[in-house]
Amino acid sequence: MILLAALLMTATAAPSPACQVWQREQAFARSVRTHDAAAFRTFLADDAVFDANTAHPARGAAAIAAAWAPIVAGKALQLDWQPAHVVVSADGRLALSSGPYVLTTHGKDGQAHTSMGHFSTVWRRGRDGAWRVQFDGGDEGHPADGEALAAFARGVDAGCAPGL
Repeated sequence: MILLAALLMTATAAPSPACQVWQREQAFARSVRTHDAAAFRTFLADDAVFDANTAHPARGAAAIAAAWAPIVAGKALQLDWQPAHVVVSADGRLALSSGPYVLTTHGKDGQAHTSMGHFSTVWRRGRDGAWRVQFDGGDEGHPADGEALAAFARGVDAGCAPGL
């Protein structure tokens, strides 16, 4: 009986902070994939910075939501990403997630051009316990190949990485 109770408690225990961030990153990507602007906004810290690794970062949730509106709507391009790595700070207040992204644009010729790259997101746990994006950025990517795209597709919405 005690063993059964222990197993039930383990099965219903909250995920680790790293797994929480993993799941949050996936839900963040899903908000863009499903064109849900309201959900997208809920992931942003009020003082967030996007394109943090560029000369012209977007600052503040309102500015980011406005700048990303065409991306979230799926009109300007299609963007998807997923975590591959998450690490949480020793005090449990900050986390870094990173992984691959896939970007598809359409040229003037109507042809789809797909590239892949790597993103990094810094998450901060709010006083309410929710993880929100503080900083976000990524590299410029490179042309995608079929094998890499297939591997990406297999990982979409996968469970937390082993060890999280």
